[in-house]
Amino acid sequence: QVQLVESGGGLVQAGGSLRLSCAASGTIFSAAVMAWYRQAPGKQRELVARITSGGSTNYPDSMKGRFTISRDNAKNTAYLQMNSLKPEDTGVYYCNCLIGWNNYWGQGTQVTVSS
Repeated sequence: QVQLVESGGGLVQAGGSLRLSCAASGTIFSAAVMAWYRQAPGKQRELVARITSGGSTNYPDSMKGRFTISRDNAKNTAYLQMNSLKPEDTGVYYCNCLIGWNNYWGQGTQVTVSS
């Protein structure tokens, strides 16, 4: 069974940084496409960043510049570095793992950016 455990969320002032981690178990991590999504209160979940098994990254235009996704296959962990945070970045951040036809989600970690 695949498990994804996010960590690193918290409360930060506008302009600050956070680094989220997603530790995966129960899967061939190196073969998985990993992604981060977020969901703000009252809004739909949206893609923040994606990284393929080969390390190629993809960001929606609205996320480019302040967010960086990375992975460490030796540690079965994906990361999301978030810089210059804004209050509108507040939300629950979810780790996602896609391997083959199977799609898995973590429980989410809360990020709150105060103005």
